[in-house]
Amino acid sequence: MVEPRFDHLASIDAESWPGVAGVPEVAFIKPRARQAEVRFARACQNAGLSFSGANADLTVDQEELFPRLAASGWLGLAESYMAGEWRTEKLADVLAALLATGYRPRGRHAATVRLPTPSEDGGGALPPELIRLSSGDGMSGFGGIFSSGVPTTVRTAVPSHAPGAGRRREPATHFVDVTTIAEPVAVEREDLGEAQRRAASTLLDAARVRAGSHLLELPSSGGAVAILAARRGATVDSLTADPEQVRSVHELLILAGVEDDVHTTLIPQAIPGPRDLAGTFDAIVCMEKLEVVGESGRKRLITVLDRHLATGGHAAMQSLVSTGQFGPAAAEAVSMLRAYIWPALDYPGVDDVHRLVDRGSSLRVVGQTHFPGHYLKSVQLQRELFEGQLREAAADGFDVVFRRMWVYHFALIEALLRLGQLDAVQFTVTTRNRRGRR
Repeated sequence: MVEPRFDHLASIDAESWPGVAGVPEVAFIKPRARQAEVRFARACQNAGLSFSGANADLTVDQEELFPRLAASGWLGLAESYMAGEWRTEKLADVLAALLATGYRPRGRHAATVRLPTPSEDGGGALPPELIRLSSGDGMSGFGGIFSSGVPTTVRTAVPSHAPGAGRRREPATHFVDVTTIAEPVAVEREDLGEAQRRAASTLLDAARVRAGSHLLELPSSGGAVAILAARRGATVDSLTADPEQVRSVHELLILAGVEDDVHTTLIPQAIPGPRDLAGTFDAIVCMEKLEVVGESGRKRLITVLDRHLATGGHAAMQSLVSTGQFGPAAAEAVSMLRAYIWPALDYPGVDDVHRLVDRGSSLRVVGQTHFPGHYLKSVQLQRELFEGQLREAAADGFDVVFRRMWVYHFALIEALLRLGQLDAVQFTVTTRNRRGRR
């Protein structure tokens, strides 16, 4: 691929951002770009988006958008935004409108950057400085649960995916307490930190963490979960594959006065192997890792839970999951997240999680709490916080391409949640009867 330079791209670091600093130059790119322009205009028209006038929804400043669309599809759309070739004051609205029409630009969706190998991948760990700029409490990158919103719980029979289901020793169905939390109301930006703490506390409640519990956080989510567990009187082992996270979390533990109750351990990979962990734990929690470690990572995660959760113990996992509305357009749109943020990103469905637990362990899902409206509001507030601190982000070393990428990532997740293509769920897992084990 030949990547010619353009004036508006001259300031972009080509080594850091090869897919952004250059414009694709492939066979028949000019006619393909013209076709991409026509299809993009038609999609915007179908979505009710305008390009001109005082109330324009988006503005295309550089025609290099169209060869990017022709060569890379949705990934090219994101890279063009990161390059500053098109702009909008309503990014989430624009992405949601295009997704709602099923817009699928042609082109590959693979990254032009070198993705980390499994040994390099930190399991989705993000730079502490980035979390500080886009979280309510300065250390939580996950979605929150606000104080408003009434929970409703229904005990539901779900099919068992365990081997031999329907036979004498393995029932065909089992019961799951399904809780749905109603939409939050009257939420302000100042509520985000408390909402993130409430999500962490809800996860600890689901895992039955109390005074005297021995808790495993797998892997570390930045400090908030471990601190809250220690304040309950639990002893916490927190694992991470990111050396920088060890330092940042230790500083937070000292400030919180719980450094003696939380042990942060650096391991070779985000999900430990058979020799990286010993012993059993009363409780295990996993905050938003199911979706970023890929299918193979999820299998290893469930194996760890099965091997190290004490009999009668509980594990709890928070995750974004795909719904039945998550179609081909959405799958192509998230190629940007996979290319630049989480290489192994793969949103499982709720049934996928049940199947994984049933078939890959002697555990069982016994509860799940859905809170998509709360997660949606969290993402909106996280984006607003980051956009309000762009100068601080620049001072911390995040260049303009990274800053645009981070805003785009929030807007895309917001759009998928608004369309009901993603859901936010906390799963509760415990041991079950299987070959004499309870």
